[in-house]
Amino acid sequence: MRTLARLVPALALVTGLLCTAAPAQADPSAAVTGKQPEAVGWGGAVTSVDADATAAGLEVLRRGGNAVDAAVATAAALGVTEPYSAGIGGGGYFVYYDARTGKVTTLDGRETASRTADSSLFLENGKPLAFADAVTSGLSVGVPGTAATWEQALRRWGSRDLAEVLKPAERIADRGFTVDQTFQDQTALNQARFQDFPASRALFLPNGKLPVVGSTLRNHDLAATYRELGRGGTAALYRGPIGADIVRTLQHPPVDPASGRNARPGKVDTADLAAYQVRQQDPTHVNYRGLDVYGIAPSSSGGTTVGEALNILGTSSVPTADSVQYDHRFLEASRIAFADRNRWVGDPNFVQVPTRQLLDPAYAASRACLINPQHALTSPLAPGDPYHPAACASSGQPVAEPYEGQSTTHLTVADRWGNVVAYTLTIEQTGGSGIAVPGRGFLLNNELTDFNFTPLTPGIPDPNLPGPAKRPRSSISPTIVLKDGKPYLAVGSPGGATIITTVLQVLTGRIDRGLTLEQAIAAPRASQRNTAATQAEPAFLASPEAAKLQAMGHVFSATPEIGAATGIERLPDGRWLAAAEPVRRGGGSAAVVHPSR
Repeated sequence: MRTLARLVPALALVTGLLCTAAPAQADPSAAVTGKQPEAVGWGGAVTSVDADATAAGLEVLRRGGNAVDAAVATAAALGVTEPYSAGIGGGGYFVYYDARTGKVTTLDGRETASRTADSSLFLENGKPLAFADAVTSGLSVGVPGTAATWEQALRRWGSRDLAEVLKPAERIADRGFTVDQTFQDQTALNQARFQDFPASRALFLPNGKLPVVGSTLRNHDLAATYRELGRGGTAALYRGPIGADIVRTLQHPPVDPASGRNARPGKVDTADLAAYQVRQQDPTHVNYRGLDVYGIAPSSSGGTTVGEALNILGTSSVPTADSVQYDHRFLEASRIAFADRNRWVGDPNFVQVPTRQLLDPAYAASRACLINPQHALTSPLAPGDPYHPAACASSGQPVAEPYEGQSTTHLTVADRWGNVVAYTLTIEQTGGSGIAVPGRGFLLNNELTDFNFTPLTPGIPDPNLPGPAKRPRSSISPTIVLKDGKPYLAVGSPGGATIITTVLQVLTGRIDRGLTLEQAIAAPRASQRNTAATQAEPAFLASPEAAKLQAMGHVFSATPEIGAATGIERLPDGRWLAAAEPVRRGGGSAAVVHPSR
């Protein structure tokens, strides 16, 4: 995110959603900041949305650290420079390929509700709270999982301790980073909320005003918090003074009395923090055109939904289709997979989630027959029954798409030994709850608003209602692809529910359409999530394919941009290719240890 000027607003791309793509224009300030959207070379690679964060990860790799060490360093730096998207006040999902064992393992570091929460969490007088009232409140704050994820990843697979990998982020926080247009724009979106909380105002609105583009923003409080974590480990957060400050803040939101804001108190307490555990679990897995695709299993819906859509696409000869038919099948596969996702996926510790059945190729075949090559399906589409698959059959009423915050960040790292990390972390919407912990330098999440406040469809079981110590459903989709048991691709993106379609689109662009990874990331996007209209970027809507798709019954609504992906690829000669967005969200930053071009 850290650039001195906002990148050009439109992608310089040609024909088709994914069929061909010309490179987007580069950031004119890239030479000044060291930010570049792609890099190729040896010794490992790091890619994120921010140049300082990428440099933090690269520093760890150059000092002999491995991919896990560098991923945590990058994530910690993003907590400084991307504080509205990530930080120790939030959570995320970590996918790891171990070159020694050849296995992929995942960590679910999702935030949890309090053990005292129930399905009435967001009800007042029997009615659901207005979303705006829930978002900016202590009630929306879940037990953070990010710090625990870092500690567990380092303990299981890292070669450096937490104190060491936090050092680059501490330095950035103390010395400051340069405010770019994207940071100022995101601050402006939150200005009214930040003004109402003195700690947030002091951090992000210097002298009560928006930070000036080109100015330096420092966060000494966060640097001190990182040092405390380094000295005492995450016990300082989950059983110590940092946690006590978090609980005090969410239970008694420190709102300016003059603001008139009613910031409802939250339920999370110190016992909830002490009880928090990261879940190590098996990844989701599908075989797509001879490649092994691994993702994150529930509580995220990313792995099941990307996997089901790939299985549906795998029933046809997508690679040989023309661009219109390719786009059509991509959108329809997404529509169908989201119909099933909204009905079936939640926290598996609380509801029965048919993960294996949703990823069964036989189930995909029973759903793929819904696709008509000449006409678009109509949404909302009813879900299928993965327990009893029947060709072209549905099961009950359609389930609407819930709201999901758009702000998150993704990083991808590889090292010289061949280990790979795909890690997506978040505090939910841009700015999270809007509530900074006084004296600690970070914002609290509002992840609990990812729960459905009430059942989306009356009479239909809803797997994503609040519950005690329950994790809200996510769309986060960090993905690692193996070819013959070795790393081939790793990708991920922010963007709320559009994360799933972004990852799916990048994967199929690279695998099916012959795009380079850079082109697949840069290509114009569309996102169909079982809604009446498909969201699409201007560059997609301007393509000849869009008009032909509309003639087939597809309906589109314009949105400025979708996602902000990063990824890495292992080239046949053993080099790493790192790629990030050339334009979206201010452009990303890719780097390798030893560049070769």
